[in-house]
Amino acid sequence: MPTLMTFLLRLFLVLAGLLFAASMAVAAVLMVTLWGVRAAWAKVTGQPVTPFIARFNMRSGFDRVYRQAAQAPSRTPRADAVQPRREIGDVTDVEPKL
Repeated sequence: MPTLMTFLLRLFLVLAGLLFAASMAVAAVLMVTLWGVRAAWAKVTGQPVTPFIARFNMRSGFDRVYRQAAQAPSRTPRADAVQPRREIGDVTDVEPKL
């Protein structure tokens, strides 16, 4: 009986992997098709065919966090921001021990 369960689990995992691979292949074919249609439309209208590029700057994430840290107030209190301690006046709800 355990061999049947193991076989069914392996079969399920293989089928899930095949489904995932097929969905990735469909997504890739769809993207290539859309880029081809875009390039063909550019040729028909006489515009230059530009490559499909995703540009990114690796330093932009660090710069954004660095700017946010500079603008955000500090979470640690400064010495001049501490309120002076008040003197407690008469305490009436305490009975002294003798």
